[in-house]
Amino acid sequence: MAKEFQGGKAFGFIKSQQEEKLNSTNEAFLSDPKYAEEEELASKLELFKNKYMEFDLNDQGDIDMMGLKRMLEKLGVAKTHLELKKMMSEVCGSAKDTICYTDFLNMMLGKRNAILRLILMYEGMAKPQEVQEPRPPPRKTFSDLP
Repeated sequence: MAKEFQGGKAFGFIKSQQEEKLNSTNEAFLSDPKYAEEEELASKLELFKNKYMEFDLNDQGDIDMMGLKRMLEKLGVAKTHLELKKMMSEVCGSAKDTICYTDFLNMMLGKRNAILRLILMYEGMAKPQEVQEPRPPPRKTFSDLP
């Protein structure tokens, strides 16, 4: 039987369950002495949680290949399938098909400069493109005609 996509209350319930799970992982990171020196850890974890939930397309608590592809396309950094697989193995340390939240946090808070981490860190520094106001075309006269 095909997977049915649910909306409304069911979707909200799934999202709230996912958020609770991610919040408990955040609590574990907050109490971990390894990250005690990290500045503004709570606000960083909240930001990472929101970013992670945005790209968890299957709402299973993991970012799969399509979620990663969508994330990078939204950031304007399209990657090939091979590059995506390399990024995923960089984050997870193995050839898994998904990125779990713990691996995502370890990457974002870790000292290694994974490609995905660099892309996500510098997305906010990207210059917004200038938007020009639409103008009507200039008026032509008969003398302008060929």
